[in-house]
Amino acid sequence: MNINEWFEDPKVFEKSKREYAHFDLRTDLAKCKKYITNSKNIERHGFYPFIKYDLEYHKYNRAEGRKTKKRTICYASHIDSCIFQYYSFLINKKYNARLKQDGIYEVPIAYRTDLHTDTIAEFRKMHQFMIQHPSSYVMIGDFTSFFDKIDHQYLKERLCDLLQVDKLNSDYYAIFKRITKYDYWDLTDLYRLNNLNPKKRKDKIKINSKVRILSQSDYKKYRSHIRQHQDNKGIPQGSSISACLANVYMLEIDRLINEFVVARGGIYRKYSDDFIIILPMDTSSTDDIEKIILKFGAFKDKGILELQPEKTQVYKLQDHSVVNIGHLFTPSLNEKNKTINFIGFTFDGNAIKIREKTTSKYYYRMHHKAKGVAHQYYRNKYYKGADKLYQLYSPNGQYGKGNYFTYLSRVQNAFPNQSIMISEDRIMTNIRLTLKKNRWG
Repeated sequence: MNINEWFEDPKVFEKSKREYAHFDLRTDLAKCKKYITNSKNIERHGFYPFIKYDLEYHKYNRAEGRKTKKRTICYASHIDSCIFQYYSFLINKKYNARLKQDGIYEVPIAYRTDLHTDTIAEFRKMHQFMIQHPSSYVMIGDFTSFFDKIDHQYLKERLCDLLQVDKLNSDYYAIFKRITKYDYWDLTDLYRLNNLNPKKRKDKIKINSKVRILSQSDYKKYRSHIRQHQDNKGIPQGSSISACLANVYMLEIDRLINEFVVARGGIYRKYSDDFIIILPMDTSSTDDIEKIILKFGAFKDKGILELQPEKTQVYKLQDHSVVNIGHLFTPSLNEKNKTINFIGFTFDGNAIKIREKTTSKYYYRMHHKAKGVAHQYYRNKYYKGADKLYQLYSPNGQYGKGNYFTYLSRVQNAFPNQSIMISEDRIMTNIRLTLKKNRWG
């Protein structure tokens, strides 16, 4: 896709139209094309602070129950987002070409602009590889606080290497500087300045219906509330260029790990900060896994990357069974998990299943939505909002691109010999019972 095709792509255009309120007026790629494609403008562009907030989300499993976790998100102003989106396209063009050049085109599977696939198709490829090599070592891992620990100097080196320059051009340097030495304004403070409560849904609607989140006079008046990221590590999650730069950051690491793995007849795949390595036993040994761990350790010593110990596991896949062999390594690895878990799937040597936390999340959200609908019964004498409840959470529903059952159906089609689908009667009964149990009046 060339630059003109990119600007004319309806999906790209829609992505540039952001509904939230920020410090500037709303704009999109069509309106600001002339401005953002002039490198001189970007060199001297005055970026607005990011708006920062903690996104709360829940993780579930039977052993530990529900856990609330937080991820810090920073979102850019409208014009800044368009700039980041445009430069992300330019960098991704170079990045995709480098992946082919380095022979690692299929290694990174997250945040890709030209790899037209999904997690279902990717796990199917891994499953087929394990079927072809039924005696294998499988290593699963992820990186500690990946976005927060991205080293600025190393990122700059990788970006220069990708762009084939000794020094970043002034416009690219302006982007780099904004993403690494960024400033931000806390969203809860902005609610307070607007006399609104972030916990009230109507106030969330109010704040995002504003032309600007603060008037220009209030922006100047309260500028002292702006904070700055001073560390030499970390880039903000949430900007339209952060994922692209995270992939660039991993280019050399992905090449080195893949080179080692492929030389031993295996495959290496990475989804954001999660990865899987599969090594056939007839061409490798546990010593090779140890060497891989040492390679990651060398990146840690350089302050570039760190494996998360509690999420690093090694399995022995043999005779249709999976055994966690973490005790064979020094120091010992996590042996808590007994099945191979990656990109939403589990595999025990025979059966493929949707990860328990994915199903638990579905049930939690379904019950939460159903309770909300049921609580409206007393006032309305009928289940107001039930249509959307069934669209989102019933086997017969369809919402947007689909719902959980659409996903299950696609998984079932990809793995026809596996038992993936949930009983439709059980789900419909579950929804009806939840509505009846929680209704008022």
